[in-house]
Amino acid sequence: MEQGIGQVGGDETRGRRKGEQTAERILDAAEALFAERGYAATTLRDVAQAVGLRNPSLYNHFASKEALYAAVLERGIRPVFETLMRSVTQEEEAQARLLEDIMALLARRPALARLVQHEALAGGERLTPMLREWIRPVFAQARALVEAQGRAGRWRPEQVPHLILAMYQVTVGYFTIAPFYRELSGEDLLSKRALAEQTRFLVQLVSVLFPPADPDPTDGGPAT
Repeated sequence: MEQGIGQVGGDETRGRRKGEQTAERILDAAEALFAERGYAATTLRDVAQAVGLRNPSLYNHFASKEALYAAVLERGIRPVFETLMRSVTQEEEAQARLLEDIMALLARRPALARLVQHEALAGGERLTPMLREWIRPVFAQARALVEAQGRAGRWRPEQVPHLILAMYQVTVGYFTIAPFYRELSGEDLLSKRALAEQTRFLVQLVSVLFPPADPDPTDGGPAT
């Protein structure tokens, strides 16, 4: 019996959806393995076994380990990049939730921070081009924003990039250290309570490091 057009279309849709779900499972497994072992020590066979696939089936979704690694990085880094870009190009009031949004994104994929750490320790050969394309403009705009809003405070202009890098370390390093800290203290830094407390701390830290600029007394303020 011939299949109707609707049935064929439905089968194609279900097949595409199943393929997308399998690809996501592959990315999840690869992200965890790359974060645990690094790129060089992780094989496609390892990823396939973690997902319950044979190697040929994995190649239907990703042509090589390099392609899989790039897809893992893009899936993890692009949302962070886009959030940063929205924040640094909007008005000051619209940036209030920047840290909350970044923490929420990193909490959704906590292995990403360890993956980036592995790559940095290995020299950044595969990650650096992506960071250069996506993140470097954000750092430049973040610096310009701080200076334009007069929020550098007592910091000299040449110190602002170091402050931004320090904020990166405090934010991303929290997720990097989480597994080790749990072994040391038994505390889960990725619990909702701990994440909420860290987010509050970061918001307070930013307010101390980058206090709002004092209003210009010549701009509508009372005469003295």
